[in-house]
Amino acid sequence: MSHQVFARVPNFVEQAPSAFTLRVSEDSISEFHQLLDLSKVGPPTWEGSQSDRRFGITREWLLNAKSVWLNQFNWRQFEERINSYPNFIMDVPVDYGSDGFKIHFVALFSARQDAKPVVFLHGWPGSFVEFLPILEILSSRHTPDTLPYHVIVPSLPGYTLSAGPPLDRDFTMSDAAELIHGLMMRLGFSDGYVAQGGDVGSILATTLSATYEQCKAVHLNLWVVPDSSEERSNGAYQREIDITMAHRAELFRTTGMAYAIEHATRPSTIGLVLSSSPLALLSWIGEKFLDWSDTRQPPSLDTILGMVSLYWFTACFPRSIWPYRNIVNANAVSVPKTKPFGYSCFPYELWTVPESMAKATAENLVFFAEYDKGGHFAALEQPELLLAGVEEFIAKL
Repeated sequence: MSHQVFARVPNFVEQAPSAFTLRVSEDSISEFHQLLDLSKVGPPTWEGSQSDRRFGITREWLLNAKSVWLNQFNWRQFEERINSYPNFIMDVPVDYGSDGFKIHFVALFSARQDAKPVVFLHGWPGSFVEFLPILEILSSRHTPDTLPYHVIVPSLPGYTLSAGPPLDRDFTMSDAAELIHGLMMRLGFSDGYVAQGGDVGSILATTLSATYEQCKAVHLNLWVVPDSSEERSNGAYQREIDITMAHRAELFRTTGMAYAIEHATRPSTIGLVLSSSPLALLSWIGEKFLDWSDTRQPPSLDTILGMVSLYWFTACFPRSIWPYRNIVNANAVSVPKTKPFGYSCFPYELWTVPESMAKATAENLVFFAEYDKGGHFAALEQPELLLAGVEEFIAKL
C-alpha cells in the first residue's frame, strides 16, 4: 500500500498544511561532489588507527566512507524514500515573525474518529528520518480506516526542513515547545496528544508536558536521572546488566561529552567549521552514529551517509545545536508528576535507568520496558521494539 493514502488531512484540522516534496537541485549535488572530492583526509596518526575508536573515528573508516559517498551513495534514492511518505509544511504563528514559523513534518493521518494523536520527537544528530521505519511498520499493518493513531513526526526547529531559529534573539527549549505545541493545535488536536521523545526530543517532550495541558502523556527512550553512591548501594545497580549500562553512562560522561560542551559554548565556531566541508561534517556526525548505537547492529554506512547528506543539503548543522546551551549543564530530565509517564530502556543508550530507580523517581510511571538490543537511535535501530513500547504505553492511558 502506498504511504500516500495516509496523507488525507482530517476535516477538523484548523488550517490545512501545505504538501511538501523534497528536491535538492542538481547544482547543489554537483557542488557537494566537488567539495567532497577535493576534501583531504588528514595524515595517519597513532590515535587515528585505534580500531576501538577511543580517540574518535579511524582514518581508515573515513577514507572508505569518503569513497562510498563519492562513488556509490545515491542521494536521489534516499530523497525518493523520504518523498514516499506524506510530507507537509505548516506555518505556526509566532510573536517574532509576521509570516509565522515554518515547521516541516511527516505524517500518517487516520480516518478513525477515535484515533489518538502522537508526536514523535527526534534529537541531534538525528532527524525525522529516524522514524520512517516506524511509519513503514504502521502503514504495512493498517489502512487509514484502521490506523489507531494520527502519527506526527516534525523536524525540530532548526533541523533539516524546518525553519531556523530567529537571527535577532536567542532560542530556547520553551520556544521550541511552543512551536511543536502550536503545530499540534493547528492540526486540530486540542483534545490532547501524546509525546514520545529521545535525545533532545526527550527534553522537548517533558517541556511540552510541563507547559501544556493538552500534552496528556509522555513516553521516553532517553531518560537522564542523576545517580549517587547511595543509589548504587541500595540495589539499583546490583544486576549485571545495570552495572554494565551504568559503566557505559560513566564512560560517556567522562570521555564523550566534549562535543556537547563545544556545541554549548562555541556554537558559532563549530557551526562555521562543519559548514565548510561535507567530509568534516561526516567525521563529526558519523562518529556519533557509530558510538551511540548498539555495537552489535550499528546503522549501515549508507544510512549514516543519508543522514549526513540531509544535514549538508539543508545546511542545518549551525541551526540545530541551539539546544545545548539549555541542556549541557542539566542534571536530569524532569518527568511529569501528574501525567502518565512511560519509559523504554535500550541497553546501548547513553544513559539508562534501572526499573527500581525508575519506579522510585517517577511518581506516575505507568509503563516500563527493558529490551536486550538497541541504542541511542532506537527508532532507527529497533523500530519494532520502540513502537511496541509506545503502543503498550498508549494502551494503558
